[in-house]
Amino acid sequence: METDANVEEAIEVLQQLGLKEYEARCFVGLTRIDTGTAKKLSNLTEVPRTRIYDAIRVLQAQGLVEIKHSSPQQFRAVSLEEATETLRDQHEDRIERLHEVLATVDVVNEDDESSVQKVWSITEQNAIENRTEQLIEAATDEIGLVIGDESLLTENLVETLNGVDDDVELLVATSTASLQEEVQAAVPAATTFVSGLEWLHGANATEDDTAIGRLLLVDRGSILVSSIAPESKAERAIFGEGFDNGLVVIARRLILQGLIPSRDSAF
Repeated sequence: METDANVEEAIEVLQQLGLKEYEARCFVGLTRIDTGTAKKLSNLTEVPRTRIYDAIRVLQAQGLVEIKHSSPQQFRAVSLEEATETLRDQHEDRIERLHEVLATVDVVNEDDESSVQKVWSITEQNAIENRTEQLIEAATDEIGLVIGDESLLTENLVETLNGVDDDVELLVATSTASLQEEVQAAVPAATTFVSGLEWLHGANATEDDTAIGRLLLVDRGSILVSSIAPESKAERAIFGEGFDNGLVVIARRLILQGLIPSRDSAF
């Protein structure tokens, strides 16, 4: 049933946010009823009755559950809005604290690796999107972006592209004319066109072939290239930086094949 699936998904998300399984099950259970005793909650959630009280105490300490000291005790969840805000505040505080602590950690440089060409892989789509946005936001001169799949034109990417400074040249190539129209409508300041990279269009590709996702070249020194798996649609990327990095040099020349000829010399 859809309800059961939603319950399990809510429990899983709460566990990802730091609650233990019994705590998550108790909270989700209480959101489905006005109030409940340990017995009622145990029957609803299949959490052992002896474990209900420990879970409730943790939830109360986190501001997610209220207890009525009656006989037997009654429990109820705070409103969904209040619970959401509480969890959001907790994680924002933790993230800010993590940033503060890591910023003070001493950097250990055992070897001088400044001359080593580095290429890093990124396998999680949110991480790829975040790195893409960071590179774009750091641009000081020019941005060359090739979008090979319309699913990558997300709201966050559009917002980031629209936030590019006026003195930074923004060139966006797409795999299709229809996608070009979408980009031009969403990012009016960008110079857009259909990529001249024939292999990007996949004219001879089959459904089993891995598709090109995005190619991003920032200030001629940082490059991010991604691909999309045919079945899972999972995006994977590699990232490199440095004017002499082999990946950057090759990718720069590849991207040039799809950018306006008059701008070739700039890259």
